[in-house]
Amino acid sequence: MSQKLKDENLRPKIFKEYIGQENIVKTLKLFVDAVLKRGKPSEHILFYGPPGIGKTTLAYVVANELKGEIKVTSGATITKSGDLAAILTNLKDNDVLFIDEIHRLPKTVEEMLYPVMEEYALDIIIGKGPSARTVRLSIPRITIIGATTKLALLSAPLRDRFGLVLRINYYTTPEIEKIIVRSSRILNIPISQEASRQIALRSRRTPRLANRILKRARDILEVDKHLQIDDKLLSKLFTLLEIDEIGLTDIDIQYLKLMSTKFDNVALGVETIASSLSEDKRTIEEFIEPYLLRLGFIKKTSRGRVLTPKALSHLKINKLEQKKLL
Repeated sequence: MSQKLKDENLRPKIFKEYIGQENIVKTLKLFVDAVLKRGKPSEHILFYGPPGIGKTTLAYVVANELKGEIKVTSGATITKSGDLAAILTNLKDNDVLFIDEIHRLPKTVEEMLYPVMEEYALDIIIGKGPSARTVRLSIPRITIIGATTKLALLSAPLRDRFGLVLRINYYTTPEIEKIIVRSSRILNIPISQEASRQIALRSRRTPRLANRILKRARDILEVDKHLQIDDKLLSKLFTLLEIDEIGLTDIDIQYLKLMSTKFDNVALGVETIASSLSEDKRTIEEFIEPYLLRLGFIKKTSRGRVLTPKALSHLKINKLEQKKLL
């Protein structure tokens, strides 16, 4: 099997292979069993949660368990009603239409989706002006699976048409370890137990990031001709990637040091932080801060962002300095 195919096969194909998200997997298994018993789907599924935690993978699993095919698209690529019609007319019963970033669907396309979800019918307007008429086409009994990182941006009428709305949460460190062990076995990469744990600790509890680090470790393994991925190899890798023991990257450390050292941990607005780091405001809010908030390293106040004692301890600022900064 080619390396590219192996990389693609990291996705689990059935519920038994899926690691983590136990309650969600149980709910989906019940849904699939009910559909197979009835012989036709009657509900649609919406996944929401942070990027990289398995929304697309779960859609593939559901399609496989339903014994159907999956068509993958995204809200940004379906720009007009004709695009949606072309996709729907090529599907069969029990197939899955997976729409990633579904909140980015144009309003006209979204409204066209309503009868599809409720009545398995597609309304097409033929002609223009006074002679225009609507033709209703029947479409196969498919399951639509939507995924979004921003649930609040989804319109209420669209959100309410999903029978299952499931939040995909971050994984635990032991679950990430199991995912790394499974991926290394599929990729045929020898790895020590401690190495898999070290990768898990730096993966921000996100499978996509864990697999990305594992693949970079494989690069060093092959180039430097190591026997397995171990602590020595990872030490070199984490230095190259500038990732510390809890998954903070170079830009995260710059953010923390800017707050603690340059500005003496006074409350700062996001615009000031962005300007000081020469970064875009959205990069700060959507890429850097979420993980720091999750770690409990920063807190947002009415006056701005401030570091917590936990962050100062990680930066190895002593207690006397902490008191001064706080």
